[in-house]
Amino acid sequence: MAGAFGGAAALSPGGPQALAATGPDPRPKPAPGGHGHGRRGNPGDTPIPRTPPLEKYVDALPTPVTAVPDPSVYPGADYYELTMRPGSWRFHRDLGPADVWGYWATDPHSPRRPIGMGYLGPTISVAKDHPTVVKYRNHLPTTHLFQFVIDAIRNGDPQLTPTPPPPYQPMLPFPDNVNVWNVVHQHGGLTAPQSDGMPLHSFSPDGIHAESYTTLDPDRVKPNEAICAYTNRERSSLLWYHDHGMGMTSLNVYAGLAGLWVVNDPADQELNLPRGEYEVPLILQDRTFHPDGSLAYTMTLQEGEDTPVVNGKAYPYLEVEPRRYRLRLLNASNERFWRLRFAVPESLATQPSLPFWLIGTDGGFRPPLQMLNFLIGPAERYDLIVDFGQVPPGTDVTLTNYHAPVHYPGVPGAGPQISEIMQFKVAKRPTGGVDRTTPPASLRLPAVAPVAVKPETRRRQWVVYQHKLFGTMTFNAVPFMEPSADFVEAGSTEVWEYVNPNHDAHPMHVHLVNFQVLNRQPINAAAYQADYEKWIDGGRKPADLPVLDRYLTGPPIPPEPDEAHSDKDTVKSYPETVTRIICREFTPPTDTIASIPDSGTAYPATYVHHCHLLEHEDDDLMRPWTIVAPGTEPAAGGGGH
Repeated sequence: MAGAFGGAAALSPGGPQALAATGPDPRPKPAPGGHGHGRRGNPGDTPIPRTPPLEKYVDALPTPVTAVPDPSVYPGADYYELTMRPGSWRFHRDLGPADVWGYWATDPHSPRRPIGMGYLGPTISVAKDHPTVVKYRNHLPTTHLFQFVIDAIRNGDPQLTPTPPPPYQPMLPFPDNVNVWNVVHQHGGLTAPQSDGMPLHSFSPDGIHAESYTTLDPDRVKPNEAICAYTNRERSSLLWYHDHGMGMTSLNVYAGLAGLWVVNDPADQELNLPRGEYEVPLILQDRTFHPDGSLAYTMTLQEGEDTPVVNGKAYPYLEVEPRRYRLRLLNASNERFWRLRFAVPESLATQPSLPFWLIGTDGGFRPPLQMLNFLIGPAERYDLIVDFGQVPPGTDVTLTNYHAPVHYPGVPGAGPQISEIMQFKVAKRPTGGVDRTTPPASLRLPAVAPVAVKPETRRRQWVVYQHKLFGTMTFNAVPFMEPSADFVEAGSTEVWEYVNPNHDAHPMHVHLVNFQVLNRQPINAAAYQADYEKWIDGGRKPADLPVLDRYLTGPPIPPEPDEAHSDKDTVKSYPETVTRIICREFTPPTDTIASIPDSGTAYPATYVHHCHLLEHEDDDLMRPWTIVAPGTEPAAGGGGH
């Protein structure tokens, strides 16, 4: 049944034929007159670039190359060197080459032949619990690929420059002498704060540092470099790494700075899942192109881009055998939600979509769930088993975006809509022998232990506040640059409530921790927003803060089927709704990797959480929070209130 917010469509035990029609669209309807997105909007009659018509399914799907570690530099750890540099990439057969940015890995066996594609970055594949050390080099130019946006922010463009509510004063997110700076965040990682890649750790190509820049083993780095260490203690899962540069994350990722980080548990071999050429990563993005093939960044003018890109190719195809495949999906779009399904010709099936199985999400494996479609927000990952043997050989199966506008849940005309994404061309016969992988219904995957809410479990509230004049979004009407005011005891468990009274869905990402979705509950958003404004205008007196319970308009709604029984690091915070998550054991790695001093955590340890609509993140919808030593009393209040 479709979820209350139009989320995943799961199949009942009766199989595909048992899926009932969902009826009217159950998504919350945005109020007229705006989409709640403060940073981007079309100023007047400015023409919006459009990608020229492209023939679909003429380019083969690329596979990101895998970086090669050097185990000799830091004994007991695998060492990589990743260099950020400009390059050229052709997104489609009929487009010219585009200037892009990407990560390149040094090959320890052939240092003059770096590993990469030019766009995106090589995959980092690690063994669970075996540490990794990475040196990041910044060899990008000192003028941005999208310098016009940097200039507009610096010049105070009200559509682009973060403007906080009173009593706070505006502050530019980067200094006057910086057009490009970068830092790498391992998304989903259990990472010490000095290696977490937070925005204020940024460093520029010419060696300018943000105020909290840090590096391990400083004697080994130049001013335009940083060294980070990772424990890889996560469950077997698909993480990713991407740029987190202060004030320009959206532009840097759009230019190409993202890649996959795969944590492999040796015990996975016993699961008998598809692997090798039958395990396929899919990095989903949306981009707009000028007629010459160069990248057009249009989100200063509209919401979302107009062309789907998978692993760096627009409308690619993949030739598959009639057997089971494991597809590991990452939504690396700046802002676009995708509702994905595998469409088949109507003449071949009673269902227009090919059923598949969900076996994992952000934090790793979960109980197998048969589905027909699902909604994936920016930064989320989905681990699927798709059996292309369900259709006759020679069939073309199309991955489509099924009723997911941008922004989600969408306002008519707010942005370009995308339907088809890529195609799987099913071969006439298998070439890899008999498929002996375990049928998904028979899989016994590592279980996710539910986290219970106890009477003493602390609750922390985060309100998505939109500036009533300028549209800037903040948590609890506090700008990012204000010092952390939220203190969490190490090892504790907390319930976080994301209160979203505006009209966009926001994918909320918490650094360091995995969490579970508890429930969602609708609110009277207009009344809550009005009273919240009065609280701000009245001087923010704690006694006058609106009490959320008074604005609830319905009972709690359980998590969607694809969210239940899952560890997550990113959650969809739907419009006019409070979304509750329970964060398990705020415990960063405190021990030091033997060969690299000071790589463990020292308290207090500050991390961030933010909206993963990257333009929102850059526009101040992000706040720091701090872990204090066990036995230390956390600060009173919560969420900056």
